[in-house]
Amino acid sequence: MRKRILGIAAVVAASAVVLTGCGGGGEEDPAADVDFGGEVTGTLNAWGFENADDVGQSRLDYAAEQLGDLEIELDATAFDAQKFTTRIASGDVPDVVQMDRRYATTYAAQGLVMPLDQCFEEQGVSPRDHWYPFVVDDVTYDDQIWAVPQFYQPPAILVNKKVLAEAGVTADQIDTSKPEVLLEAIGKMYQESGGVPTRLGFDPVATGQSGLWILGMGGQLNDEDGTPTLDDPSNVAGIEMLKQINDAQGGFAKVKSFTDAFDTFGENNQFVAEQVGAQVNAQWYPNVLAPYMDQIELEAVPFRGADGEPFSVASGTAFVIPVGAKNPAAACAWMVNLTSDDAWMAAGEARAATREADGGVNTGLFTGSPAADKAIRDKWVVESGNAGFDQVISTYYDVVDYGQSFGSSPAGQEIQNELNNAITAALLGDKTPEEALADAQQAAMRAYENITAG
Repeated sequence: MRKRILGIAAVVAASAVVLTGCGGGGEEDPAADVDFGGEVTGTLNAWGFENADDVGQSRLDYAAEQLGDLEIELDATAFDAQKFTTRIASGDVPDVVQMDRRYATTYAAQGLVMPLDQCFEEQGVSPRDHWYPFVVDDVTYDDQIWAVPQFYQPPAILVNKKVLAEAGVTADQIDTSKPEVLLEAIGKMYQESGGVPTRLGFDPVATGQSGLWILGMGGQLNDEDGTPTLDDPSNVAGIEMLKQINDAQGGFAKVKSFTDAFDTFGENNQFVAEQVGAQVNAQWYPNVLAPYMDQIELEAVPFRGADGEPFSVASGTAFVIPVGAKNPAAACAWMVNLTSDDAWMAAGEARAATREADGGVNTGLFTGSPAADKAIRDKWVVESGNAGFDQVISTYYDVVDYGQSFGSSPAGQEIQNELNNAITAALLGDKTPEEALADAQQAAMRAYENITAG
């Protein structure tokens, strides 16, 4: 195994994600000789915990309290894909690493992380009962689970009611399953000066939410085995709809230039400045808008798929145990404790205390665990005094049940990158959607073949 890892490090400079290594399917189980039920003592080295906030720190404190005989050493620098493979090749192997979930199966296919089914069994955790099934799907590959997932912050559409009212548009017209209705509403709200947008009727966040649009309109990013399927004809519909939306507002180049200038996290953000009528946003963004809720009138509607039903996609981070970890039993116990319902309740209490201290609105926590989500909402999410803002919070809780995995693939990150490249090329008119997707598929397949070549 060490020779194979060294081989990966030798070619890693070509890409932070596209790495040449050993395939997971059919190889020996890298956790076959690991005792996940061993005594939880000694030192645990964990990496990837950058800027832990009240939610993160409270869970770290909870896990440390539960595992009192364990000394925990945290490397609080951000995860880096190239650094990860270099550390493994050099023997400087952490016991736990936190990373984006879409990396997990890449490293699983290369034999760089351990499958965790036995870990869950030893800890008495049933993954598909504890987490949302589609969250578990994100980290499942070759019929095994390779990471402990955390968080699921679903996207929905935030509606600026002042802009809608001025244009004579109602929130139910912001319906992504009805293109003609949506485009008519966009046309009523859109404003420009000298051909330059000054207000968007709808910001679809085309590349930032590309997977939502492709999957929601009936597309598929990879098949059940993880093989990229970017050139599937079903993926064209999402790009064509994005092109219609952007073309109705001056074209993608002008829309992108306009949105790049938004004061997204500031006091003159796009809702306060009335620069958008509606915008796709993940669940965390209402927290940014909460300090300005007396200046804006918000509502939220779900993103709807082509079938007219609410639709959402899972995203978040996860913990993995690298091959060569020195204390895997402790790593297993620590990861499970960090993501237990009790740990999340400690986080919910910490967040409630923070919001009470700063006078902010508690929008809840979206943990990846349905039981924890419900318990936190029931205990700490109270009415804000702003009916519109409360409706926004409620909408995000409603759409969480409609989640779907992006799809688990060894080339997951490369699939996402190439999809964004394809959408950009198609929206700019440089290629047809079919041409752009065909080129993206070729690049994603090269990555997939490199990763699974061993």
